[in-house]
Amino acid sequence: MSQYDNHGTNPYYSGGGGGYIQNNSPYSANASPSGTRAQDLSHSLRPVSVGQVIRATQTHTDANWVIDGNELGQVTIVGQVVHITMQATNCLYMIDDGSGRIEARYWIDASEGDANKMDGVEENMYVRVTGSIKSFGNKRYVNATHIRVCTDPHEAIFHTMEAMTASLIAERGAPPRPGQEGQRVNGSTGHPGPSGTSAYSNQQSSVSIQHFASLPAIPRRIAEFMAAEEYKRRDTPEAADGINIGAIARAIGGDAVKISAALDHLMDEGLIFTTSDENHFKLAT
Repeated sequence: MSQYDNHGTNPYYSGGGGGYIQNNSPYSANASPSGTRAQDLSHSLRPVSVGQVIRATQTHTDANWVIDGNELGQVTIVGQVVHITMQATNCLYMIDDGSGRIEARYWIDASEGDANKMDGVEENMYVRVTGSIKSFGNKRYVNATHIRVCTDPHEAIFHTMEAMTASLIAERGAPPRPGQEGQRVNGSTGHPGPSGTSAYSNQQSSVSIQHFASLPAIPRRIAEFMAAEEYKRRDTPEAADGINIGAIARAIGGDAVKISAALDHLMDEGLIFTTSDENHFKLAT
């Protein structure tokens, strides 16, 4: 049986992708200096290919990884598991997406039952891996914080297109949104166009809301609430902390179990991620 035949059992299936941060992005022309910028960078998520990870560079061992001149925080890749090595403290997954192969290392926390989390991942399956790029002994790998099986056969194609889009946005600036046809970014510098507004400036877009339209009811309401809250907080010091789960629960109401399941679904789809702790979430779109 195909690994894609079971997507109907997922109550929150939507076949979405990783998501590329633009609001509060470290690529912003208005990026904040020093510590705040570093914090924003650590909370960013960028879809990339394995080939891009292999080509990423560092100026020194403690520096941030860089792709095409842009620093990286967390990355997400989609590829086929060609080999699995189970060890006492971690699982090693060799991932191949056609542009190269790289090892994803997932550390097991037996106290939280992580040993059973990856039971569904098998060789030859396609998976989405989220984590950070690490290097040890001249060997590069992805230090995975989350791995899930791809239930949509089109997710690998979608991810490739999304990674290409993220690279073009980082290089040339975002395309104008509806009503902003006259605004452009000058070259690849990210500087404002004639209107004085950067293509990366924080704005609430109807496009981002439409991005959640295909989600089930509860995950969609959570994503839309978070989008509205992040827009309101965009210029405040607490913007980088994300939205507290308590505020989400109060806004959405209803069953706490369903809200928790919806948050897990949004994380699985790469649409949100945790920030300062496991109780604060931020949109990855």
